Amino acid sequence: MRRGDGEHVAEFIEAMCTITRDTFSGASGQPLTLRPWQRKLLGHVFARRQDGRRRHRVALVGEPRKNGKSGLAAGIALDGLFECAGAEVYSCAGDRDQARIVFGDARRMVENSPDLAEACKVYRDAIEVPASGSVYRCLSAEAFTKEGLSPTRVIFDELHVQPNDELFNVMALAAGARIDPLLFAITTAGVKTDSTGQDSVCYRLFQYGQRIASGEEVDPAFFLAWWGAPDEADHRDQRVWRTANPAFGDLIDPEDFEAAVRRTPEAEFRTKRLNQWVSTAQAWLPAGAWDGCTAGGPVEDGAEVCIGFDGSFNGDSTAITVVSCAEVPHVDVVAAWERPQEAGQDWTVPILEVEDALRQACRRWNVREIVCDPYRWGRTYQVLEEEGLPVVEFPQSPARMIPATTRFYEAVMNRTLTHSGDPRLARHLANCVIRTDSRGSRLSKDAKHSPRKIDLAVSAVMALERAVQEPEPEPTPQFWSWADL
Repeated sequence: MRRGDGEHVAEFIEAMCTITRDTFSGASGQPLTLRPWQRKLLGHVFARRQDGRRRHRVALVGEPRKNGKSGLAAGIALDGLFECAGAEVYSCAGDRDQARIVFGDARRMVENSPDLAEACKVYRDAIEVPASGSVYRCLSAEAFTKEGLSPTRVIFDELHVQPNDELFNVMALAAGARIDPLLFAITTAGVKTDSTGQDSVCYRLFQYGQRIASGEEVDPAFFLAWWGAPDEADHRDQRVWRTANPAFGDLIDPEDFEAAVRRTPEAEFRTKRLNQWVSTAQAWLPAGAWDGCTAGGPVEDGAEVCIGFDGSFNGDSTAITVVSCAEVPHVDVVAAWERPQEAGQDWTVPILEVEDALRQACRRWNVREIVCDPYRWGRTYQVLEEEGLPVVEFPQSPARMIPATTRFYEAVMNRTLTHSGDPRLARHLANCVIRTDSRGSRLSKDAKHSPRKIDLAVSAVMALERAVQEPEPEPTPQFWSWADL
């Protein structure tokens, strides 16, 4: 009994498929020679169980650009045409032009191979095998038009650009009547959210694969292979380029990296060349900068501090941070509230709990100021002020937020602040982008209605801005006597 079809697929590709365009790896028309790492990948993807059935129904393979993804995917698609009678193979992507990339490679492979050309009929958007009734088509992302298909093999090219998960779900569910179907998704990393502001289908599958690899989930039908650099890696280091790209120096010209790193925005370089996920297309803080400021634990009890407070009753989160008024300020999280995933739209922030957290902070530290934007929290502002707490208004206007944002950025980059490493604050900072206009740059979300929170970041920026200022002197009392009048 065969324990897998990987070697069979590899032999088909090398015997029938060719390089389709002149590249660093070879000239157009030359036989496609698989590398050892590609053969090993095929062995895993097409592995079989002891009972003879295929082990995996869904495979997600992540590689940086130009590592031979399209050629390998085209070969897998063509092999699927000859797997059984009446096979249905589909190339899917975010739009029809993207779907035609893999399909176009496959069509040129057919045209370059006398054996394939004799067996197949080639059309603009389809390749047919008349003898078996098998067909290979390319599809775009209008998922509502794909009901009724019965795919045996689906190739998703650049899954990360899918505008939502509709097409993926339709194609995954459509194969239920087939024996040993395969949905093969090949992609680079990208921005974590899709057009709805939610986690993209690609990022969700990536996280799911990580949980399987760590033992948190068990799903033998799902396979993940991912080449990429660690999040904290220096994107300018050639050793990192080589680690992240299995075809570096083979299918990829190293000189291209040396040129691209100088002219490409960091987030773009990290996603396309190092296969790293980014929270936004233009992240505020460079990767690793915030982690580089980690030092120590919580702010010491009794220390002089400024408290930052930002939030809303519903929708967004509500956040309280603390920044020590020291020569090197230390930043930490006091408390944070976010809508639970299982909560409905009527969820609201527990206002009394927030107010009590602010009171407890004033008992724990010597609070110089509670810095807050009173918008939507006017009642809390008044209640705390009447109790004698040092509440200071900090409206999030451009005049205030632009210099505060700049100061925070410079402190992180120059490592003139420290923090405790709270993952919630790190996540909110990673969700920030910079919006720039004629007045300057300030923090924003990556999308207007994005569910990704930034309130801890905003509150930390406000608190640091006040913590580094010299406290205003207490008014000097004046005394008079009747003789002076």
